[in-house]
Amino acid sequence: MAVKTHPDAGIFLDEVEFRDAALLSFVTSAIIVPAYDEIHACHGIIRAEYLLLLCLSHFDVLTAQDVSELTGRPRNSISRAVSRMVGKGYIEKRPDSYDKRQSILKITAKGFKVHKAVAAQMTHSQEAVLGGLTEKERSTLVQILRKAALAKVEDTCG
Repeated sequence: MAVKTHPDAGIFLDEVEFRDAALLSFVTSAIIVPAYDEIHACHGIIRAEYLLLLCLSHFDVLTAQDVSELTGRPRNSISRAVSRMVGKGYIEKRPDSYDKRQSILKITAKGFKVHKAVAAQMTHSQEAVLGGLTEKERSTLVQILRKAALAKVEDTCG
């Protein structure tokens, strides 16, 4: 009878065919999954709903299409999130005077309060995973990730 051994994640991540994507996925999952589980338990909102609050907390007004482009989330996912978040009083929605097919979205004080609480939870989760990096390593990581993220945005939008 064979003895079951625990697989070595380091060896796996060194040998996987798409190493860079696998590493990004593992790190992101280590931060995002526990954070969104906690966010859902504490605030009753899901990822697309929080991404809506996150974006609206940094811009005065946006459309659902703007949020979709900023986050890379499907427009139908963001549209459903808009409906739920308006219903919860976290955002306001009004017709766009320039484009009648779209609506202008704005975060409410209630939504901004939830955003602040969720941002603190997300920061805690992020630090649990990345807190062991030196300041220089963290700066390098941010530069690399930002470059990759913006390259994707430019490729999609430009």
